[in-house]
Amino acid sequence: MTTGVAVAATPASASVETLDLDPAFALHRGGKLEVRSAVPVRDADDLSLAYTPGVARVCTAIADTPALVNDYTWVSRVVAVVSDGTAVLGLGDIGPSAAMPVMEGKALLFKEFANVDAVPICLDCTDVDDLVETVVRLAPSFGGINLEDISAPRCFEIEARLRDLLDIPVFHDDQHGTAIVVLAALQNAARLTGRPLGDLRAVVAGAGASGVAVTRILLEAGIGDIAVSDSKGLIYEGREGLNPVKEALAGDTNRAGRTGSTEEALAGADVFVGLSGSTVSEQAIASMAAGSIVFALSNPTPEVHPEVAAKHAAVVATGRSDFPNQINNVLAFPGVFRGALDVRAANITENMKVAAADALAGVVGDDLAPTYVIPSPFDERVAPAVAAAVAAQARADGVARA
Repeated sequence: MTTGVAVAATPASASVETLDLDPAFALHRGGKLEVRSAVPVRDADDLSLAYTPGVARVCTAIADTPALVNDYTWVSRVVAVVSDGTAVLGLGDIGPSAAMPVMEGKALLFKEFANVDAVPICLDCTDVDDLVETVVRLAPSFGGINLEDISAPRCFEIEARLRDLLDIPVFHDDQHGTAIVVLAALQNAARLTGRPLGDLRAVVAGAGASGVAVTRILLEAGIGDIAVSDSKGLIYEGREGLNPVKEALAGDTNRAGRTGSTEEALAGADVFVGLSGSTVSEQAIASMAAGSIVFALSNPTPEVHPEVAAKHAAVVATGRSDFPNQINNVLAFPGVFRGALDVRAANITENMKVAAADALAGVVGDDLAPTYVIPSPFDERVAPAVAAAVAAQARADGVARA
């Protein structure tokens, strides 16, 4: 996820009573989720329908016609939130148990923002083959798979293999949720500054999960040119030591063949998207083109302080809730899955992601302003608009089954 806050160290020996003095611990005490019945069991007649013998008739029908599982169980409307705990928020590889509060939180957001039921699943395995096999074996219980906080570059292969193996939506939110919200905000920022995306030159700092996905969706949307940097500088064709993901990226980006650092590439650029955890100097931001757009999205510390960036840029966004224009994944993933589940989509296509971004950008409408290029996560119009756009595009792309 792109949101986060500074984390204070907690003594390992602290008691539960002491921890509960912190409101964050108090809120999490006992977990953030529960399962509730959707039908009453008031008497023997109810029991005989909800369980044996009535349930046997439903089981037999599903055995004869497997697709009926979508009509007579919760499968078609529930999402698995799956992590191996290797890239949790800004905390890194903290393992599956420590990842559970985040996955519970993700499931909570699914329910609160789009009325999608979700189950957090933290897996005690990190091998790609093991993880893929485990999710495939779990998949019959779910209508969609939301991959979360899995480290790059493993996450790319895991998602690709699962998409090939499963006939339900598989969506790595760290990649595509971020990408959808960035595209939506950039569309509005470009509109505000009077330029089409095709006229913009962008620099993306960070070639991890979110950096690659943001770059891909901006290419899909027709960005003029885009260069990506990692810890060793700009990615370009022929650079030594690139992994397969970065090699593919090099072939599709940086048409001008720029080399050197992120800051060097920013000279004259129209757009900066920071997803790297690094820092960018004020001088580099000042060197960008007039009317520049700066999305400094690293958390909890943006690549450049937004107040500093605002001295030189027309639009500034961060991943934080205490500044305007928060790029927050919760603007995307609840509505994306709501729309996909509503039409029982077989997968989530690139067109569906772009449609989600278009719908999200459209919520801003005529209220567009430098401090309002993306709606608030609490805007009740967001999830329905995204869901409707995703469902319509799923039908247009031929992946809807309902």
